[in-house]
Amino acid sequence: MEYIRHTFRATAYSLAGFKRLMQETAAQVEVIFFCLLLLIYWLVGAEFTDFALLTFFFLIILALEALNTAVEVLVDHLTMDFAEFARQAKDLGSFAVFCGLAMVTLYSGWVIYKTLI
Repeated sequence: MEYIRHTFRATAYSLAGFKRLMQETAAQVEVIFFCLLLLIYWLVGAEFTDFALLTFFFLIILALEALNTAVEVLVDHLTMDFAEFARQAKDLGSFAVFCGLAMVTLYSGWVIYKTLI
């Protein structure tokens, strides 16, 4: 029975994290980007597996954005002044998100190319 309670609590924590993440402009833009890509995939007639992989990659991007936001929240809590460690931590988090977005962009370019030729 304790496992069931734990599962419900963990789900509630995850939903709270998603709600907090959606307050971030970057996450909102990423959701819009995902929706636009879904539309483009549909318009070019992409295959089901292309949609599935796009969704998988999008979830990775959301996870990276959540971790980046967590780093920023912690860094902002630790120091309000300029600190080199804070700049580096934020830059590394941003780079992780950039890599995810680059991955989706390159993959989507390939999907569009292979579908249209």
